[in-house]
Amino acid sequence: MIITQKKPLEEVLAMVGDAKTVAVIGCGLCASTCQTGGAPEVEAMKQTLEEAGKTVVLTDVADACCMKLGVRAKCKAISAAAPECIVCMSCGDGVQTIAKNCTGIPVYPANNTMFLGEVARVGIWEEACKMCGDCVLGTTGGICPITQCAKSLVNGPCGGQKNGKCEVNPENDCAWIQIYKRLEQLGQLDKLSMTRPDKGYEKVAYPRTINQRGKKA
Repeated sequence: MIITQKKPLEEVLAMVGDAKTVAVIGCGLCASTCQTGGAPEVEAMKQTLEEAGKTVVLTDVADACCMKLGVRAKCKAISAAAPECIVCMSCGDGVQTIAKNCTGIPVYPANNTMFLGEVARVGIWEEACKMCGDCVLGTTGGICPITQCAKSLVNGPCGGQKNGKCEVNPENDCAWIQIYKRLEQLGQLDKLSMTRPDKGYEKVAYPRTINQRGKKA
């Protein structure tokens, strides 16, 4: 899931600026789970804006702000309410999707998009994937060296680990020691001798588009 954090309210209010009428839209998927864009957070943002002297003309929570077709009806309702701006409580993708469907109305993000991660436990999220476009998990025991290693090393550890901890962030385990232990447990230590090519940046040239239309499964 996409992990987000709330922006400071001062930053959101600064973006809204002199606008007197505002619409607030949240996201029912990732941001809702992160407690940065569900119904309770949208209501709290409404109260904050009203306390700042703004008139909130509409509040809503989209099923998923990143689904272009799914937000069209929401955006029609927003446009009909004619706010001077929109505060979008989703990830950056959702903000851009709302902006594409609400042309002519500025859309401001209420959140910072942090990473693609997993729910470790309630209220704790951990980064899990860099979306590099060239997954090597099949050769590293299901542990991602691109994400879990601070240096994104793909062919083994650096010489800086100490007592199994990363030299960049000593609070983190060395990813390659964890990979070794996992491969040992799986009986696949031979995979450590594989040479993995450095990541090719051509696979992550931005922005990316994947078009599967017309392709057979």
